[in-house]
Amino acid sequence: MSTPATVALRAAGVSFTEHAYQHDPAVTDFGAEAASELGVEPDRVFKTLLVDVDGTLVVGIVPVTGKLDLKALATTLGGKRATMADAAVAERKTGYLVGGISPIGQKSAHPTVLDETAELWDTVFVSGGRRGFDLELAPVDLIRATNATIADIAR
Repeated sequence: MSTPATVALRAAGVSFTEHAYQHDPAVTDFGAEAASELGVEPDRVFKTLLVDVDGTLVVGIVPVTGKLDLKALATTLGGKRATMADAAVAERKTGYLVGGISPIGQKSAHPTVLDETAELWDTVFVSGGRRGFDLELAPVDLIRATNATIADIAR
């Protein structure tokens, strides 16, 4: 499958594995659905969230089993206040639909912070840019592809 995420990874020479599954339109917990459908530990599946930190849009990537700690994200980036971006803003600024927002190949580059638990795994899963489509890659490659900072941002 070709998405901006897969195109960006191929262009960067990053190794990854595509995982497609049948997305149930009634499901709104996209990360839990991905873990279940792919048969992987939910802690290995990461969600991509767009956040406004003091007027700057940033990406936070955390395990689907947890929540993004907005204060920790703001502190990591030297900010004071963080709020979740509106879904319409997230879609417009990333070029992806909510539930399929990939941290890779976004329409605009945003500062990105990856939760440190990603480094506990040989590979992690992130959205490939569509609902029902995840990418598996090494955390070091995710960091490289997104120019991410590593920090404790999940609760």
